[in-house]
Amino acid sequence: MKNINLKSLFVFDIANNHMGSVEHGLRIIRAVHEACKDFRSLFDFGFKFQYRHLDTFIHPDCKGRTDFKYVKRFSETRLNEDQYKALKDEVDNLGFVSVCTPFDEKSVDLIEKHDFDIIKIASCSFTDWPLLERIAKSDKPIIASAAGVSLEDIDKVVSFFEHREKDFSLNHCVAEYPTLNENLQLNQIDLLRSRYPQIRIGYSTHENPDNFDSIKIAIAKGATIFEKHIGVKTEAFGLNAYSATPDQIRRWLKSAQDAFEMCGVIGRRSKFTEKEIRVLRALRRGVFATRQIRKGERIELSDIFLAIPVAENQITANDLSKYTEFYAEADIVAKKPMLLSNTRRVETREKVYNIVQTVKEILRKGKVVVPGQADFEISHHYGIDRFGQFGLTMITVVNREYCKKLLILLPGQKNPEHYHKLKEETFHILHGDVQINLGGVERGYKTGEVVTIERGTKHSFSSKTGAVIEEISSTHYSDDSCYTDSEITKNKRRKTWLTYWMD
Repeated sequence: MKNINLKSLFVFDIANNHMGSVEHGLRIIRAVHEACKDFRSLFDFGFKFQYRHLDTFIHPDCKGRTDFKYVKRFSETRLNEDQYKALKDEVDNLGFVSVCTPFDEKSVDLIEKHDFDIIKIASCSFTDWPLLERIAKSDKPIIASAAGVSLEDIDKVVSFFEHREKDFSLNHCVAEYPTLNENLQLNQIDLLRSRYPQIRIGYSTHENPDNFDSIKIAIAKGATIFEKHIGVKTEAFGLNAYSATPDQIRRWLKSAQDAFEMCGVIGRRSKFTEKEIRVLRALRRGVFATRQIRKGERIELSDIFLAIPVAENQITANDLSKYTEFYAEADIVAKKPMLLSNTRRVETREKVYNIVQTVKEILRKGKVVVPGQADFEISHHYGIDRFGQFGLTMITVVNREYCKKLLILLPGQKNPEHYHKLKEETFHILHGDVQINLGGVERGYKTGEVVTIERGTKHSFSSKTGAVIEEISSTHYSDDSCYTDSEITKNKRRKTWLTYWMD
């Protein structure tokens, strides 16, 4: 079988437009091939036939009747096996993917004998279970159109082929010939893609051949297989209102090409143009010093202001975040820009993320349930790089006249000595081990134990294996923690707060 790229496969359905003439059928195939030549590097192309074993397909009593539209049409355009094979060989010679729709079981036999690449199931046969059972025995990929089929039946057929591990694709289709614009129902492509994300979704079209807009919409909605009826009008043979001529095919494919170019890449961010980047950068606010900043200083928000225009290689407002720290690598004069060359940037996002994941694991081990969107505070008293040694994670559950927090210690972590002027607190050990130093006296506590810490009492605590402490206290005030080590008090950026951390 050919290497088929079903991401952009355009299938041309000759149906009965060969008019029962091999010569006319070859004319159509060659004309379509010529119409596709400028698009071969962009798309794969398939050519589709329809097989009916007319000796059994038409009831014996109805053979030769002209008052039944389809009996008359199929009988008048009949080709024998060798004639179909001649057309199929030309399709192969011209490099088309060969596709065929069987309307009965014997036609599946002939499809296998002629070695078609893909079997197509027509909408009218979508729930023809005897035919589906026969098709499922074939080893060929399958494309099915679902015009007039309920979601319940589509579910059944999709499940039928998936359970048999078939390569199965599904086309949105409207069985109205030609289909009026208001009946195209292209939003059905969205529905099918959402409902069956595991399979390819295509679009089998019967609109007016001069409609070159619907293909763009179908592509934008994510269809990846496209099917259209085609034919060639001659003095001897006319053409129906929904089949496209070679010229209309070229225009249809050009419209598809335009749509793919406009839609761009799939499944990843597109590459930004240099012009786009320059324009956006020119509109950003640059970072400038509010005062003389000395080499080696950490640059705080109070040390900067934001304004335009932005200079080349200047730090911009877009580079600032609570996870980003800047240090002066040279003296920066007031009102002068912060540049890549005169600053050093330190990112803490990954470190914060790892802390959150570690805390989550300790909570999980302790079987501690945390309310959604509870405030999450990381205290890194001597900087985040030393958080594993000195620090604490606090989750505030409620803070009113009474306060409840969860305190989480990492294994080997210590919360430095401090006291509270206003707050009295009680620790309930929910998980792990805790060593608490109260006024110079240290004692170990284990899960289930309770200890009260009175106002003004200096205390520190640590854990060897990691711990979760439930803290019940009077109202917490942000400036009520007085640390013995003045270096901690001087560190104005010793805390990182998170809200949406549970996800």
